[in-house]
Amino acid sequence: MAPGSPQSGVGRIIAGRYRLLDQVGSGGMGHVWLAHDQRLDCDVALKEIRFRNLPEGNEEHESRIARARAEARHAAVLRGHPHVVTVHDVLEHEGLPWIVMEYVAGAEDLRAWLARRGPLAPAECARIGLAVLDALTAGHERGIMHRDVKPANILLAPDRTGTPGARILLTDYGISVQPDSPETRWTRTSILVGTAGYLAPERATGGPPTAAADLFSLGCTLYFGVEGHGPFDRDTDLAAITAVVLEEPPPPRRAGALRPVVEALLVKDPARRISAEDTAAALARIITPEPHPPTRVDTGSQPPWAGLVTSDGSSGPGGAVGDQGFASPGAYTPTAVGSGSPARDQGFAAPAAAYAPTAQAPGAYMPAAPGPAAYTPTAPGPGAYTPPGQGFGPPWYGGPATPVTGPGPGPGRRRRKRPRALQAMTAVLLALGLTAGGVWYAMAHKAELPYGAEVGLSEPLRKGDCVLGDPAPWKAAGVPRLRLDPSCKALRPDGQVMALYKAPSFEVARRQGENQCLERTKETAGKLAWNVRSMAVVPTREGFGATGGNVACLLVGKDGPVYGPLGDLRPYGMTFADATQIQRKDCLGHVDGDAQVNDHYELVACDKEHVGRVVDITHLTTYASDEDPFDQANAQCEKDAPPEKYHYPRTVYWSHGLRSTGIWSKGRYLVVCSIERLDKAPMHADQ
Repeated sequence: MAPGSPQSGVGRIIAGRYRLLDQVGSGGMGHVWLAHDQRLDCDVALKEIRFRNLPEGNEEHESRIARARAEARHAAVLRGHPHVVTVHDVLEHEGLPWIVMEYVAGAEDLRAWLARRGPLAPAECARIGLAVLDALTAGHERGIMHRDVKPANILLAPDRTGTPGARILLTDYGISVQPDSPETRWTRTSILVGTAGYLAPERATGGPPTAAADLFSLGCTLYFGVEGHGPFDRDTDLAAITAVVLEEPPPPRRAGALRPVVEALLVKDPARRISAEDTAAALARIITPEPHPPTRVDTGSQPPWAGLVTSDGSSGPGGAVGDQGFASPGAYTPTAVGSGSPARDQGFAAPAAAYAPTAQAPGAYMPAAPGPAAYTPTAPGPGAYTPPGQGFGPPWYGGPATPVTGPGPGPGRRRRKRPRALQAMTAVLLALGLTAGGVWYAMAHKAELPYGAEVGLSEPLRKGDCVLGDPAPWKAAGVPRLRLDPSCKALRPDGQVMALYKAPSFEVARRQGENQCLERTKETAGKLAWNVRSMAVVPTREGFGATGGNVACLLVGKDGPVYGPLGDLRPYGMTFADATQIQRKDCLGHVDGDAQVNDHYELVACDKEHVGRVVDITHLTTYASDEDPFDQANAQCEKDAPPEKYHYPRTVYWSHGLRSTGIWSKGRYLVVCSIERLDKAPMHADQ
């Protein structure tokens, strides 16, 4: 094998030990493979360093080998750190370096994560940032600078419970460096090391790698996490580096509480940039906000119900309502007197507040001036407020006081105490019930959405299902929100499931689903008159089992709906509503004998009698509005698909042009060419 051009592929054995199983990643430096360690009988990740035909002994060749060794060495220093991908070994195979790493099942880098799910909430982004900062700090304490912190180098993976994204890992120490080591000689001074748009300004202007420079890159990454794009994203690397040095980043609009931290990390002067310690403290406060200080109340003024006996027999200040932690139904929640803090912060009516009804609205309440008096009744009148007294309900219940039927607690009457053990048991059973219900709901909700909330379908797609998109597929860059079109034909669906690709794992489904679907729908797409594209609907990790591991392969219209079922999913005997439903090699039958109107054809089996066979699909080169459209369609087929081209004698057959009325009305003059007999006699399978 020629040095520098490794013949990598599934099944290849590396160093007599590692069998390559699947390619799981790719970058400028090479590929990452899932491999099986045949000696230890376990899966690992192998990073293949590619040299692009650099001869052995070349300076860059030696630099790459040295860099691979250093990556393994630096990562090994951080071995065991919970947020760093573990490196096991570095080896050379046929003159090229390979790095043996921990295989992180189900991992997805931050850029891909956002591409599938959209920008992160500030608290979630802060959680990721804190984990990455912890990894960076561990390296900085050992003199190791990462130098390439960016979304693609942050992996999100499920933890042992299977929670997606719970595990956060920093990877790719390939350009990390210890400033005082001789390894800085690997990179020529004329070459910047890092990623444009994430490189600190002092590094872009030739400064040394520092911990502060890594923090700037972390700030760019957090900005990307909440906004969905980097602060210095530009069309070219040069423009991005220029922006890093000379331009201030646009204020993040979705960062919320994270905004001050991001802006402090993106300060261009490294001496004024926020420190790692302060960054960690700020991120931690976003993830777990500090508790609100308890509201203090003035206990000098008591409401009239303060003397009532509570369910546990206690009485006095703060009894009835205060001990239970909530206001009675309809309670007015005033500002606590003496503290200036809203009593609603504690969730109950402040016992220190006084009340007074308004004269304009009998029975209504408003806070009175602080003082020992609890209530000041209004002058008597129709429907006026009635002071609390024997046999009446509490005034905080809302509305005019009404008599209470039955004896109240009253002086000398105590409510029967409920045993505390029974109360505790009831609370435990209630909590368990709520927890079980919550788990059941969460699991049921996951099962209902096998493709995630973005797609929104509650059941797995099956072959032949027709779908409608919101927005329509020709307006969406990726997979839009979908719903089934049970009529398939009447509503003119946006697409149809043509095949199912059964993937061996979620990771393979996510990586290979698009290409597999493209391959499975290519033949049908090539036969159709209407422009279509392949679309892969990949299940989520949680929904992978519910779908049976199947990726749904759709064909969707590129310019509009597809007018009905497609390809082999069209039943024989169906009437074509539009020529866009017709495909090459179809055999046609007449519905009512009228050969001039395209929707009077039906699909028939080619081994049965038929009146026409589709040989080509074309478009009018020019369209004259003052001429008969049928004549123009026939003339175009006579030009592009004459009978003799397909070995039909011109004396017996002609090329009939079937126009698409729906497409023609939009100014696109699609024509389906069908070979038919001049005498309109039936054709047979051998013709």
